[in-house]
Amino acid sequence: MEHSAVHLVVVGRVQGVAFRARAVAEASRLGLSGWVRNRMDGTVEARAEGPPEAVDAFVAWCQRGPPAATVEEVHVTRVSATGLDRGFQVGTSR
Repeated sequence: MEHSAVHLVVVGRVQGVAFRARAVAEASRLGLSGWVRNRMDGTVEARAEGPPEAVDAFVAWCQRGPPAATVEEVHVTRVSATGLDRGFQVGTSR
């Protein structure tokens, strides 16, 4: 099965609004692998990998975020898929 992957940086009011927990739930629902974490600068960073249509759906979700979030912009970088298959979690998967 073909996989694609993205690295995201989400800018706006995205910390303290359950963004990470909701991102884990959405990514898991979509069958993606990867991680999401808060960054010191107030942004949220994520890496998601899986079927291209699921990755695109996750990017679209991140552009909205959970109801309490105010997403100003999402920086999306397409990256090489690595075959990551350990589910989706808070924090980095190294």
